[in-house]
Amino acid sequence: KDLDNDEENVSTDDPTSNSTPNKIGTATEIQVRLSRNNSWSSMDLTADLSGEDPMDAIANRVSDYWVRRQQAAFVATINGVFADNDAAPSGTDTHTQYDMTLDISGASYVDGVTNFSAESFIDATVTMGDSMGELTLVMMHSIVYARAQKNNLIDFIPDSLNPAAQSIPTFLGRTVVVDDGVPHTGGVFNTWLFGRGAVRWGAGSPKVPTETDRIASAGTGGGQDVLYNRVEWCIAPAGYAYIGTPPKGGPANTTGTAPLNAAASWSRVFSERKQIRIARLVTREF
Repeated sequence: KDLDNDEENVSTDDPTSNSTPNKIGTATEIQVRLSRNNSWSSMDLTADLSGEDPMDAIANRVSDYWVRRQQAAFVATINGVFADNDAAPSGTDTHTQYDMTLDISGASYVDGVTNFSAESFIDATVTMGDSMGELTLVMMHSIVYARAQKNNLIDFIPDSLNPAAQSIPTFLGRTVVVDDGVPHTGGVFNTWLFGRGAVRWGAGSPKVPTETDRIASAGTGGGQDVLYNRVEWCIAPAGYAYIGTPPKGGPANTTGTAPLNAAASWSRVFSERKQIRIARLVTREF
């Protein structure tokens, strides 16, 4: 933990007066391993009739599939963090309820009041106090992004590595990520803000990441190919401990025992708000 803001000593010329050293506190962040897998199959007869082997298409799309599933696990994890923040603190969790969120959604839509604006965005960053400048990335739904564009709030900068590529959208100097996986219910939308190091990522290597199986008897002897793919992930929100009791392969995103999106699965171990570089703005867009 950071050093406590204790009052400093005043020096004297008395050799018998000794200072008492302070200590540094500690906290334990506990993260959970996500052991995930999936498999896909194709019957030989399908390839015989179509002239194209579906297994080739499957193999070419596996990496894109895992990118989408990784994003879903990330969204579930951050949902769990905010769910914990929305709940009253208990046990060793000493957070202040709702101290990471600005909610202007209201009971009904009012143009210019409940919807996304530069003013509401800045107010959300102020949940970090004088560390508001550490929030360097904003993740928003396409509906909110469209609102920001209509208000002429989005700037585009070229990719420094490839200026010919699509320009990168920014909002008040923050990089913008547009993702419809950001939570929304009806006309109420979340916009998430992140600072550097807010979420850490780890990837392990399963014993056998990829393998295939040939089932000759399937299809009454027509034959079947099966592709298996496995991943090991860790998505670690800084300053939080996973406190659920998941199955041995880790929790699911939203279902089962102690899923990633559940408030009861997480506990904040960093008591200082400014150490948690995550914030949320909740708006009503229609």
